[in-house]
Amino acid sequence: MAALFEVVVFTAGLKQYADAVLDSIDKEGCIKHRLYRESCRFHLGGLVKDLSTLGRDLRKVIIVDNSPHCYLLQPRNAVPIVSFIDNRDDHELLDLIPFLSVIAELENVTEALGQIT
Repeated sequence: MAALFEVVVFTAGLKQYADAVLDSIDKEGCIKHRLYRESCRFHLGGLVKDLSTLGRDLRKVIIVDNSPHCYLLQPRNAVPIVSFIDNRDDHELLDLIPFLSVIAELENVTEALGQIT
């Protein structure tokens, strides 16, 4: 996926914890940027990930997240996913690869994602 996308992890987790996890799973350096809890905004009683903080064209930004509240500010950029809870048989992200490969070709991902979310 790193060949098709600029991979950014935007987590509501604390930096120390998130870095330990990400360092263990990203041995090849596919993750180009990391944003943590301090980059989130408090909105309507919870943390949200404001994609505008990325400084990227939002027509080209996708957020894959298990919490709809986290992408409340940009729902048309969201690809909802089931929560991961220490399941070694989890394949949610792998199942998204064909879809993400297709959507990578679009000029405006929000048009396509807005129809399915």
